[in-house]
Amino acid sequence: MNKFKNTSLLILAGLAITISSLSSCQSGAKEKEQPSEEEQQEQAVETPTVDLVPVTKGKLSNSIAIPGELIPYQQVDLYAKVNSYVKKLLVDIGSEVHAGQLLVVLEAPEINSQLAGAQSRIKQYEAVYYASKATYDRLVNTSKTPGTISLNDLEQAEAKKNADMANVESAKSALKEVSANLAYLEIRAPFDGVITSRNVNLGAYVGPGGKGSDPLFTLQDQKRLRLVVSIPENSTGFLSNKSEVNFTVKALPNQKFTAQVKRMAGALDEKLRAERLEMDVYNKDKKLLPHMFAEVNVPLPAGDSTFVVPKTAVVTSTEKVFVVKVVNHKAQWVDVKKGFTSGDMIEIYGNLSPDEKLVKVASDEIRDGSTVKDK
Repeated sequence: MNKFKNTSLLILAGLAITISSLSSCQSGAKEKEQPSEEEQQEQAVETPTVDLVPVTKGKLSNSIAIPGELIPYQQVDLYAKVNSYVKKLLVDIGSEVHAGQLLVVLEAPEINSQLAGAQSRIKQYEAVYYASKATYDRLVNTSKTPGTISLNDLEQAEAKKNADMANVESAKSALKEVSANLAYLEIRAPFDGVITSRNVNLGAYVGPGGKGSDPLFTLQDQKRLRLVVSIPENSTGFLSNKSEVNFTVKALPNQKFTAQVKRMAGALDEKLRAERLEMDVYNKDKKLLPHMFAEVNVPLPAGDSTFVVPKTAVVTSTEKVFVVKVVNHKAQWVDVKKGFTSGDMIEIYGNLSPDEKLVKVASDEIRDGSTVKDK
């Protein structure tokens, strides 16, 4: 009986061992068939799924908004050339004047005295000249009789006459100089414009030793203004004298003005590293005032045809700017340079060919040489 019982226990133990080994084998097979979560994540990182876009040729036009300033087409500060006093003021701030119009009359009594002295010296020298000329003429007539007048006396008389004539001419030149100073006592407008500043009053002392560097008046031509802007260095190659710009000013926010590029500096400013551009703005209704600041929209027309891709396809890292090209499911980093941007598209320059495939949403997580899947 005991022998039969022991045999039964041995059989049951063997069956349990067999079942345990079978279950372990089956679980091991399942583990081999199904990879772990870590392996799945590694496989997902190594083989990402991406959208591809073709490399296409195209042109993008762009514009930049930069600040500008309106300045008078012509502006001049009017000074007194000679020491004098203000006798008459004929204009004031805001006066519209025309070229040649008399603006102010100055008074300098010493100039009148100098003028009278110059005139009297002319008469004095003329009297001396007439006397020496008469003497010379008499000697010439007398010398016609042989042996009466020596040749030396005749030559000295002629030299005296010529010297006195030179003194007359010198006195006349001095009179012209004083007369020119007298003309400086009347200051006239050099061109049509508006008086924008006045720094003197009646009776004020003006001139080189008067109020220093303060001008009597400032005259501006406001019917035509210059719109001045500075274009950054990277945008200078796209402009020409045919370019047209739009601008607005804060005083008239609902109005848009147009001007055409007239003058280009042709060189960069050393401090700003920018090129100066000037546009002529006709201002007959005088809505615009000199020295207003303007917000200028400068169009940058497209240049040569280049590659155009979505902005998301270009990766900017600390080391380089590149796109990710896909060839036979392998990622390749291609260095590029950026051009214009317009909306969601951007120009790029690099070692690319049309119809090559790029990753649409690229990043530096897609390593160079890694395997990718396209949707």
